Amino acid sequence: MNCQPWLKALVYKCITIDQMCLLCDEPAEQPYPLCVACEQELPWLGDHCLRCALPLPMAGLTCGPCSRRAPAFDQVIALWHYGFPVDALISRFKHNRQWPLGRLMAEMLGHGLQHRYAEGLAKPELLLPVPLARRRQRERGFNQAGLLARWLSKGLAIACDEQLLLRTRETPAQQGLDARARRRNLQRAFALADAGHFDGLHVAVVDDVLTTGTTAQTIAALLRDAGARRVDVYCLARTAKPGQA
Repeated sequence: MNCQPWLKALVYKCITIDQMCLLCDEPAEQPYPLCVACEQELPWLGDHCLRCALPLPMAGLTCGPCSRRAPAFDQVIALWHYGFPVDALISRFKHNRQWPLGRLMAEMLGHGLQHRYAEGLAKPELLLPVPLARRRQRERGFNQAGLLARWLSKGLAIACDEQLLLRTRETPAQQGLDARARRRNLQRAFALADAGHFDGLHVAVVDDVLTTGTTAQTIAALLRDAGARRVDVYCLARTAKPGQA
């Protein structure tokens, strides 16, 4: 007797219905492990800068820094502002190796991107995760941006390459540094393995959180110099200005 169809049905049921919410441990009753109540409570990014996704009080605006000097990237796409509980989820994913949380957030970002593609957002040809310094990757055991990019690549059917963008030197962690110190910290920190590969390409850089945008700006400028046609940034969350909620 062939029981494979029944096994497939069980697997389908398990991954689509009988999941528990990763936040409240109640039945999710959704195709991903997050219940409707917890999903509604997430800090969804509202009105924001059209270029860098900085939270703003009104829609359809460009923030002051982007107006004064346009960044090298074209657009930042983020689902949430960096607030509770997303900040805790990202921290647990990065520092406690709770990969299911990262997978859940990547899946939700993928759904958001598919919706925006349907509304006219240009779809990139290549995903590039921000590389992690070697010492921190040895300590952590993985690169969170690399995992996010791989999960997005599979869900969105976009190529992903973790070898084309390189970290060329060790740098102190960006946390706790102001914008000027972050720029100095990242000078000559990145390089391209094959600069000619990017000529005419639309590329999306993938990271977990965008804070001051220094890392995104540095990488985007490098890609622009290599001939990239367009550079977008995909991230889970965007921080507000210091002192803002």
